[in-house]
Amino acid sequence: MQSSAIFPLFYLPPVAWFADLKFHRDNFLIEDAEHFVKQTYRNRAKVYSPNGPLDLIVPVIRGAKVHTRVRDVRISYDARWQRLHWKSLESCYRNSAYFEFYEDEMARFYEQRFVFLFDYNLELTGWLLEKLKLDVTLNFTAEYTREQELDFRMAYDAKSGHQDRSFSSYFQVFEDRKGFIPNLSIADLLFNQGPQARFYF
Repeated sequence: MQSSAIFPLFYLPPVAWFADLKFHRDNFLIEDAEHFVKQTYRNRAKVYSPNGPLDLIVPVIRGAKVHTRVRDVRISYDARWQRLHWKSLESCYRNSAYFEFYEDEMARFYEQRFVFLFDYNLELTGWLLEKLKLDVTLNFTAEYTREQELDFRMAYDAKSGHQDRSFSSYFQVFEDRKGFIPNLSIADLLFNQGPQARFYF
């Protein structure tokens, strides 16, 4: 039996994550037994601001444990990050073709408080899959396994933006300033392409 592809769960994942997920959609698992990995898309997303790429980071509570299971990582609300993220999304995409189309539904993710990052990412990803009309069932790993044949857990570099892959261009709001920026958060593709985003992959 072919082993399942293993995917991490991200906050507003990059386009490449959805492309890979669609390719493996008949045989994949979401990793939920790993330790939380800092400075990854697990709690950050990259969007296109008027000044270029902008990282939106969900702050997490740093406990005494260095190795915290990803399912147990709690979101910090010491700062008003939800308001900041929503204002940033508005600033970046208010003039896009489809921001208003998704605005009311998406706003709840920046109003409702979630305790755990994993639960927040899971519900947000479920909503994104629905909007992209990707009919997949999210199943989870039973335990952490170090080596997998199809392992995407560390395949997406939040710093480099995964630029070693080729991505087709599409219209972006600030493209006239910095040119086309590939593999941003799926929010960029969705707000700019709307229902047609599902045909991009």
